[in-house]
Amino acid sequence: YEISSCDWSSDVCSSDQPSSARRACRSFIFPQSFMSLQLIVPPEAGSTGTAAAPAPQEAANTARPAAPQPEPPIKSILDFIQRYVATLLAAGSQTDRVDRTADRIARSWGCQLELAILSHHFMLSVVKPSPDGQTSERRTAVASIVSSGPNFQRVAALNALSWNVVDQGLTLQEAVQRFEAVCAVPPIRPELLQVLVPCASAALCRLFSGTPLDMTLVFLAAWVGFFLRRRLVAWRVDLKITFVLCAFVASMLPAMGMIWHWPGATQIALATSPLFLVPGLPLINAVLDLLGGHVLLGVSRLIRAATLVICIALGLSFTMLLMGVESL
Repeated sequence: YEISSCDWSSDVCSSDQPSSARRACRSFIFPQSFMSLQLIVPPEAGSTGTAAAPAPQEAANTARPAAPQPEPPIKSILDFIQRYVATLLAAGSQTDRVDRTADRIARSWGCQLELAILSHHFMLSVVKPSPDGQTSERRTAVASIVSSGPNFQRVAALNALSWNVVDQGLTLQEAVQRFEAVCAVPPIRPELLQVLVPCASAALCRLFSGTPLDMTLVFLAAWVGFFLRRRLVAWRVDLKITFVLCAFVASMLPAMGMIWHWPGATQIALATSPLFLVPGLPLINAVLDLLGGHVLLGVSRLIRAATLVICIALGLSFTMLLMGVESL
């Protein structure tokens, strides 16, 4: 065959051969570049000299199917799952969810996952089995758990990412891109939380039959206490000391209303003022871990949550002793 000069935009082929030796053109499609190429084919004996080009559908059928994607290296899988697990735990996910989603991702890429989560660290191993069922390669990593505050939106997005890896057959590069996009979404702004937390505390006071003045005192107390908690956390003060100080400051204003006999100020405001500090998520995760069989981690989380509750009680007790409040 002889390749003639071609116009790629119009698929028109020109030839320098004389008209007496006209040659037919036939279209071929290359699977890599998907461009049409005009090749000059000698006419068969007895033909009129011009061969009809095949239909576009027939030409498209000549394209070979794409080669399957190669499996990612086990080291890259380990690095990705390590970041994935650390982000889920930092966002406040329970152990069962972390174990299921990480194992789902590993199996979609032809690997097996072994995960052990402790109170401050976790250890995971990624195993790539051989065709005979034996372990052909194993990689292990140990990482620390750095809490960044509850973020249920991130937990839900990362859980959906694990299903996308399985259902859509995402490659490692695509999964990393989506993971980084999820982590790039900022959490709720602290300024908004500074308003929502006092509103929730005032609503809780009303739920316990608090008066309008009680709700106002609780709103102000929660606003000051939550602001102080943000500052102390930013200054890296120990969390237990932070809870004691915040409970003491938040309960001081309602106690003043009771001691000075402000009209409408009751003990309900004093009792509900430090409730914004209650570690609800650690308590829930501790119970879920115990029910799921993760006894060691569940007991650890339960003890830490109970310690914070005791710190809240200590801060409230200091206020009651200082202001002379005998009972709630």
